[in-house]
Amino acid sequence: MVEGSPKVVVVVPTYNERENLPVLAGMLTDLAVPNLHLLVVDDGSPDGTGEVAEKLAADSGGTVGVLHRTVKDGLGRAYLAGMARALDEGADIVIQMDADLSHPASAIPEMLRTLQDGDTAVVLGSRYVPGGSTASEWPWHRKALSAWANFYVNAILGLGVRDATAGFKAWRAETLRGIDLPSVRSNGYSFQVEMNYRVIKRGLTIREVPIRFEERIEGMSKMSLGVQVESALAPWKLRFDREN
Repeated sequence: MVEGSPKVVVVVPTYNERENLPVLAGMLTDLAVPNLHLLVVDDGSPDGTGEVAEKLAADSGGTVGVLHRTVKDGLGRAYLAGMARALDEGADIVIQMDADLSHPASAIPEMLRTLQDGDTAVVLGSRYVPGGSTASEWPWHRKALSAWANFYVNAILGLGVRDATAGFKAWRAETLRGIDLPSVRSNGYSFQVEMNYRVIKRGLTIREVPIRFEERIEGMSKMSLGVQVESALAPWKLRFDREN
């Protein structure tokens, strides 16, 4: 990692997040992290999120960028497009973060400090390490499903992390380059699992810091039945695929 203040790019995919995006941008600004940038990856939101992102970019003095995609083909594809753009623009650290305010921006400084450890390849914002938690608004069956998903993934792939499905992560740029982003095939929530699996298969280190995962404030969840089915099948595909 470079000396001084590394360029940190927070990649945030959006689809119909016009209410949440300005709030998130303000939270990131309030962190006062040196050389912090926001890259919004908008999939043609019909609610005008893309226009809101452009206004934020125009007023940011160069710290906010927007990537407009014309095809809505899943969370994983959006993250990969944003990560590729961030790397092309000289990012030293890439943070992936949802736009729905479920991920606490306040955890970013600790994630960055943890990433400074010499052997750390990626840091997860984790619900399931000591000090972590999920929203009190979550019903018991949703908490049970989340816990089961993590047990299921770890039992099949042996990742050795508590929150294998976490979507809040801080990556070293060299880690993203080393896991061959163009060949990542998973989409939706299984994208998170495949990315972790690629890190572990290369003998790299994942660390977790505790977060409180909140319920989204505005809008609706994008978790469809198709995404759930893909997420259930993905660990088996990864385990028996020799090309990852």
